[in-house]
Amino acid sequence: MRCVRWSLFTILGILLVSSSNINWGADHWRTVLQVDARGYHAYLPALLLEHDPNFGSFEATERIHATDPDRIYDYRAQVDGKYINKYFLGTALLEAPLFLAAHGYALATGAQADGWSKPYVVAVNLSAIAWVLIGCWCLGRTLSTYGIADSTIAFTLFCFVFGTNLFYYIVVAPGMSHAYSFGLCCCILLVGRRYALEPRAERLPWLLGLLGLIILVRPVNGLVLLALPIVFDTPEQAKLGLRMACRSTSQLVVGAVVLLFILGLQLGYYRAATGSWFVYSYGEEGFNWTDPHLMDMLWSYRKGLFVYTPITLLALAGLWPLWQRSRGAALAWIGFFLLLTYVLSSWWNWWYGGSFGSRVYVEYLPLFALLFGLALHALRGVPKRIFISIALLLVVVCQIQTYQARYYRIHWSDMDKDRYWEEFLRIDKLP
Repeated sequence: MRCVRWSLFTILGILLVSSSNINWGADHWRTVLQVDARGYHAYLPALLLEHDPNFGSFEATERIHATDPDRIYDYRAQVDGKYINKYFLGTALLEAPLFLAAHGYALATGAQADGWSKPYVVAVNLSAIAWVLIGCWCLGRTLSTYGIADSTIAFTLFCFVFGTNLFYYIVVAPGMSHAYSFGLCCCILLVGRRYALEPRAERLPWLLGLLGLIILVRPVNGLVLLALPIVFDTPEQAKLGLRMACRSTSQLVVGAVVLLFILGLQLGYYRAATGSWFVYSYGEEGFNWTDPHLMDMLWSYRKGLFVYTPITLLALAGLWPLWQRSRGAALAWIGFFLLLTYVLSSWWNWWYGGSFGSRVYVEYLPLFALLFGLALHALRGVPKRIFISIALLLVVVCQIQTYQARYYRIHWSDMDKDRYWEEFLRIDKLP
């Protein structure tokens, strides 16, 4: 795993340099926590520093820390006359360790210790990097169980960090939930794969605990549980794993307790803030199950997955070697992808507001990375060199488009065919 370790160190170094260059100098840090990211983070100062679940200091805080005081984003929802955070608290929970470290640093150095100043924002950036590195380590371990060479794993990790919009959500928008979900999805796939290869009962609580965390970050991420059939190579493995789970009552109970405890953190917050255990904080927002935007999610110039993250399209070449290895796993991959796309495209705002590309697929990039690694592992000679060349070209395209997105040449919401091709790789228009 030497190549993989060096790859992880290289990825870490590039992410730190990029983050410090983009976010940590001058007043650039003030632009990191915007819109949804502001809501995710708001739990930490409100609950840990102010002990106020109803965000009574919202107006005062926004007057001081909002990037544009004339365009304040309200991340609160009102329930029975009381304000609560609209978002789930999972992202804040995963940010909490470095938030507390930043708070200690702020107190020790005399910086503004209110949860919103520069040390806390840098901590958010470092938290996103940490969870992506954890995810990459787990993803590398998962790929190794398929007999994929270390050098191929290292190249796959490099391509999926720098050749997808994951990079944007680590460096440009680290306060969003997607870097954390990516890390957790990688962890779940690794535990699931190890359970498939060696069904040991003590792995079940870990699996259920990780499932609880990823749901607490974004409830729809619970769909990842349905991706687990992909990591079983044979029906016999699946049957053995199911029998082991059915016989491991005590471990399932422990796992269920862990899962319920984690999800109970959100319910406990609602109870403390409103007096009710169950709250739907998204108001009239919801899913339109009879009107999914399937093709828009994948191919539209507005936010299409294959348009803005084309390396995922290249990765589909890995379906053939996966099929040769396990038809059941290949069919499970296709079925899960179709179900995932249907669910995600049924959300009322199928383009998911301000974002670079289709951000809701970021957490599921490990599934594409699996295909990518299998494809590269199966190729030889000239086809392999062509595949690598295309992948590197797509990394360059992604980096250019990420830079364009930072300066709104690729608009966060209003892209169309004409505007896309007018801006395509036009680095001469960048500052």
